[in-house]
Amino acid sequence: MSVVETPSFQYVHHKFGLIVTGHGENEALPKLFKSLMTHGCSFVVLRQIKQRTGVTEKRRIEMVKTGKALPDKDVEEIGLWARGFLLSERGAYVHHVIVVDDLEQLDTEEATLKKFTQYREALDSVNLDRDRHKVSVHFLVRMLEAYYFADAKAVNSVLGTAFTDYDGDVEEIGHPKGELKKLYAGFDEREHGKAIIPQLDVPHILSNPHTCASLRTLFKWCWRSIGEPEESRFCFSEGILYDVTRGQIAEEPIS
Repeated sequence: MSVVETPSFQYVHHKFGLIVTGHGENEALPKLFKSLMTHGCSFVVLRQIKQRTGVTEKRRIEMVKTGKALPDKDVEEIGLWARGFLLSERGAYVHHVIVVDDLEQLDTEEATLKKFTQYREALDSVNLDRDRHKVSVHFLVRMLEAYYFADAKAVNSVLGTAFTDYDGDVEEIGHPKGELKKLYAGFDEREHGKAIIPQLDVPHILSNPHTCASLRTLFKWCWRSIGEPEESRFCFSEGILYDVTRGQIAEEPIS
């Protein structure tokens, strides 16, 4: 009698640690990723830091004179925290780290690239090359509240309003928080945000391939990190991506 061997199955869970710059993100951002959590992953805020603005050329010259490649705070508050989380992997858990920052109303492409470079250098400063694919930097453009405008149903369910989805790319709204307060004077970013964020339907927000490039890039990086094949609900294959951050997405899914 022959014996048929049953192939072994190894469960893998991907845990994403978030380093954030805003109070609202600190309190509720993991819930934005609920549409990914049915695919063997979870999200947790590691810490909140002050927003960086990019290292100026003058500051770089000063650091070189003192033998430093990066500001000490960047290494301590970003690099070392990321390294500690990556090293805490146990058993079937695979860890990843994402720095998530808002863009400001006046940020130019050059200013955004400087921000990205500062965060990315901090992550790479103490993390081995073999772990480079496990860390990334992404932006909420121009702030988390922008995506409320792309899912009016979620906002209406909390505020009791009758808004409709924004006709255009919400990532082009100059100051989403201010615009929302004009429409609803009593809006409180923290109180209402904690209720709205869990209701946001990201597949709906990303259903237009011509909008939300930065948010799509963030979700596609996570999707590739957990090794899932492309699927249509986020418009990953045909949707636009954000030029500053898209280079972090691996060409092939990471297993």
